[in-house]
Amino acid sequence: MVTDRAGDAGIATRVAALEEILVEKGYVDPTALDEIIATYEHDVGPRNGARVVARAWTDPGYRERLLADATAAIAELGYGGRQGEHMVALENTPQVHHLVVCTLCSCYPWPVLGLPPTWYKSAAYRSRAVIDPRGVLADFGVTLADGTRIAVHDSTAEVRYLVVPMRPSGTDGLDEDALAGLVTRDSMIGTGLALAPGEVGG
Repeated sequence: MVTDRAGDAGIATRVAALEEILVEKGYVDPTALDEIIATYEHDVGPRNGARVVARAWTDPGYRERLLADATAAIAELGYGGRQGEHMVALENTPQVHHLVVCTLCSCYPWPVLGLPPTWYKSAAYRSRAVIDPRGVLADFGVTLADGTRIAVHDSTAEVRYLVVPMRPSGTDGLDEDALAGLVTRDSMIGTGLALAPGEVGG
């Protein structure tokens, strides 16, 4: 598996201890910190990226702009800022499936994906995504056709990636809002696929 539960628990303990010290010394306002976290979890989170993907699925001109200059195209929808200054969009096709990892730390496009999941920062994911990407995808329940090539992209402080998953079949009649509901955080990292209409809420 790509998770490292013992390591994750240790990190969580250290973060909680550090937060407690900073609050005691008056360096951090716990209320403000909670508001920042809530913003990234609920407002800035994967919903933004899902809207970008849904627009690319429905607007060929936007799709072209997104693939040519993701930072500018994402900004068209009002998203951008810290950790999203230099974005690259990667489009999945039947021939190639993109998978994003940050091998050195946990560089992640916060403006479109919100807070990174714990497993994204784990040593297990960061190493295995490079040496055994097909095995990592299997751990996430993703099985690709034998002929589909997996391209692994290493996110850095200079460049962060957004995967545009393939649009599910049977969605021709759906509007942009409904399509955005099919786009998961994992599908925009490459560890998942977009949901089929019947899978929403399931």
